[in-house]
Amino acid sequence: MNFYRSLPIFSLGLAPVVAHADLIDDGKASLTLRNFYYNHDLRDTKAPAQSKIEEWAQGFIFKAQSGYTDTPIGVGVDVYAGLGLKLDSSPARSGSELLPGFTKRLGAPRDSDPRSVNEYSEGTAALKLKYSKTELKIGGLFPKTPLVYAGDSRLLPQFFEGVMIDSQEVEHFTFSLGQMRQTNYRGFSHSTDMQTGNYLNVSSDRFNYLGTTWAPVQSFSLGVWAGELDDVYQQKLITASKFVDVGAWRLAGTLSHTDTGEAGSARAGALDSRLTSALASAAYGMHKVTVGYQYNAGDSALPFLQETDLPGVGNAIQVMRFDRAQERSWQGRYDINFAGWGVPGLTAFARYVYGDNFEVNGQPGKEWERNIDLSYVIQSGTFKDLALRFRNVEIQGDATGRRDENRVILSYTFALK
Repeated sequence: MNFYRSLPIFSLGLAPVVAHADLIDDGKASLTLRNFYYNHDLRDTKAPAQSKIEEWAQGFIFKAQSGYTDTPIGVGVDVYAGLGLKLDSSPARSGSELLPGFTKRLGAPRDSDPRSVNEYSEGTAALKLKYSKTELKIGGLFPKTPLVYAGDSRLLPQFFEGVMIDSQEVEHFTFSLGQMRQTNYRGFSHSTDMQTGNYLNVSSDRFNYLGTTWAPVQSFSLGVWAGELDDVYQQKLITASKFVDVGAWRLAGTLSHTDTGEAGSARAGALDSRLTSALASAAYGMHKVTVGYQYNAGDSALPFLQETDLPGVGNAIQVMRFDRAQERSWQGRYDINFAGWGVPGLTAFARYVYGDNFEVNGQPGKEWERNIDLSYVIQSGTFKDLALRFRNVEIQGDATGRRDENRVILSYTFALK
């Protein structure tokens, strides 16, 4: 029997033994309804290859976090369940990863059957233990660390199976360590080994990480992290952030450096990625302007866990990461909060990233991505907290060709407790 898959039964079975009012009274639960339309136009594709991806689906995301028992070591449980329903799709337009393919349920390659399933479900649970300011979780996890950050960019969120510990016993310091053993991808309905991104096409069943963040004051933090995907790659990350208020202005900056090489038997071959990323922003009232620069000094693209977010990579945006070997890239972004013009809940941003100095088939290459993002959250009335988000992206590059993408996401969260 898979140990982690047995955790929901084990942890729920504990409840009658150690139940205490705090276990229930300090808990919370929510149900999120997420309606997702995805359209991706592969403009340079020629028949008979697929030229368009377009699907529409409805998701239901249930999360519950208990409190802790009133015992020397507090005991609790977190539960997650997800359900996805197909609203519109066809074999000629599938592949959005809103829905699994029929064969993906069994772990086979998607192109062996291009249809998407009509519905799918998933679930997991984690046993958690707490002593003082240290928390241990075992089971289904949603890690949010710089080296393993569960993604949530499709219908249902990505989660991992493993163990992690977070501790704040030392003032101004947070210590974290963990081991991930499997992951549930957005385009799957089951857990599997962790795949490496950037088309390296290798997988492993063990990712170890540890790190610490030092935040002596609210305006400054410094983090040092190390991680290893067993027999694939090892990674070190240093990141720092700082902000300062100058009158009505807030000036902020982040700087990070990620150094990655092969590990163990080097299933992905020799790896060398030394990526430095810097972002600087200035905010005044309802306006914010951000500029960024990124450079990968190594001879390979940045390895990472497939589908995870990359908070330490400033130019990793909606679709592209601008992390190819030797690639340098520049970012410009403008954010606006329309509350300053009497429309609270309405926000938007426009972003452009340009990259060059890399090679495609031995020739100099360049690429760019432009994002427009518009969000509105209803502030009062019957539909208070109903959120609508429109995301548009245009891509052009020597390696990617021309692409256009639109996403429309409607979501509402019910607090069940």
